[in-house]
Amino acid sequence: MTVHCDIVSAEESIFSGLVEMVIAAGSQGDLGVAPGHAPLLTDLQPGPVRVIKQGGEEEVYYVSGGYLEVQPNVVTILADTATRAHDIDEAAAEEARRAAVHAITNQGGEFDYASAAAQLAAAAAQLRAIQQLRKKLGQ
Repeated sequence: MTVHCDIVSAEESIFSGLVEMVIAAGSQGDLGVAPGHAPLLTDLQPGPVRVIKQGGEEEVYYVSGGYLEVQPNVVTILADTATRAHDIDEAAAEEARRAAVHAITNQGGEFDYASAAAQLAAAAAQLRAIQQLRKKLGQ
């Protein structure tokens, strides 16, 4: 059994097709959506979204947050930013994580904790998406 899934960012449609399951990080923890799931609307935390396509092939995406909506025949993910995990620049994500940790550790007079914490969370979520992709590929 399958359900139609759309993953859409502010810039473009990233994925559209039939899936057996969608796994994402909701506000209350990870959730899996399979065909026949009850209608649902939840906000998403930054992190990986796993899509198991018809036939069992799995793809991993990164979303910066957004919403997941489940209707009887369609699952929709609306994200501010969504990218395929293999398109994420791991070196840039790791550098952003290091810079945010450094900023939090060495607070100056004009320090914006909320901004540094948000940058750290986004970089860590991108790295989790890369780890999910590696796990899928068996690397």
